[in-house]
Amino acid sequence: MKIEWAPAHVPPKRRLETFVTGILTLIFFSLPVLSMGIVALLLFFGGLVIRALVLIYVVYIVVEHKRNYSAMDGNGFIYYRTNPLYRIYRNYFPVSLVKTADLPPNKNYILASFPHGILGTGICINMGLEISQWLKLFPQVRPKVGTLDQHFVIPVLRDILRWWGLVSVSKGSLNYYLTKSNDPKDPNNRDGFTSNAVAILVGGAQEALDSHPGQYIITLKNRKGFVKMAIRTGSAIVPSISFGEVDIFDQVDNPPNSLLRRMQTLVKKITGISPLIPVGRGFFNYTFGFVPYRRPIVQVVGAPINVIQSSEPAADYVDEVHAKVVAAVEQLFEQQKQKYMPNPAKTKLVIN
Repeated sequence: MKIEWAPAHVPPKRRLETFVTGILTLIFFSLPVLSMGIVALLLFFGGLVIRALVLIYVVYIVVEHKRNYSAMDGNGFIYYRTNPLYRIYRNYFPVSLVKTADLPPNKNYILASFPHGILGTGICINMGLEISQWLKLFPQVRPKVGTLDQHFVIPVLRDILRWWGLVSVSKGSLNYYLTKSNDPKDPNNRDGFTSNAVAILVGGAQEALDSHPGQYIITLKNRKGFVKMAIRTGSAIVPSISFGEVDIFDQVDNPPNSLLRRMQTLVKKITGISPLIPVGRGFFNYTFGFVPYRRPIVQVVGAPINVIQSSEPAADYVDEVHAKVVAAVEQLFEQQKQKYMPNPAKTKLVIN
């Protein structure tokens, strides 16, 4: 395999963006294992006091998660979510955010987000790590990103995710955020925000397995849990598509029914996590590595789909709202792909 090396005379700004993106990507991929490793090392090598403190910490986060889903109200410490480091990360691709309709801050929202890609980079930057663009476009609406519930009982990882604005995607957690009052006078809204918007990567681990450059294959046909949650809480559903998300990484070829795909599916069923083998570039080459490719991601946020609240959603109504979501996602993709894709005529949206 011929290696394509990066030019020697790359501007320092671009070198810095590549370095920051590479380090952050390495952290994202390794953080669960790294977090558990830190705790194991402290328990093994630490003295009596350190071991006691670690055990207290572990017990505390498990109890706290059962009590309130490790919730963090408000936007947290805003510096963690608007600092220069994450702006460098944003600018590497770059990642941008496009608004097609207002999200009035008098209700809560579920952003049904597609595609997952390898890491869900566009969503996680715009609504988690570097939220400055979101705050300008959607004032008074707090951005949150839903992720796997089990991440919030892993020491260290749990606290880092909370700093980044990530929340558990469990039913209890979603209900907690989506039933928050929208009254400006409510004590929980003293920060000036009166609405929560929780992004859910609906296709999840299954959709990640189908992520390859230029292919928009999303998992939605049989995903109705988020619709039921929206109806129970009275939250509007907002379709969102991140154009370019699938282009920043490739992965080792894993066609359906291949041995690799069957093994990945088995692990996914057991753990809820897809064991992906991503393929990117290196720090100094464009041929292989774990650094994502420098390709733009544009998250387009559609118009909200309002629902009639019901504590016991009827199956027919769930199907009706789900059909509206599918139609809205298809329409948003077709309307916007001409602006944000290099080969729009050749690219189709496949909904599984």
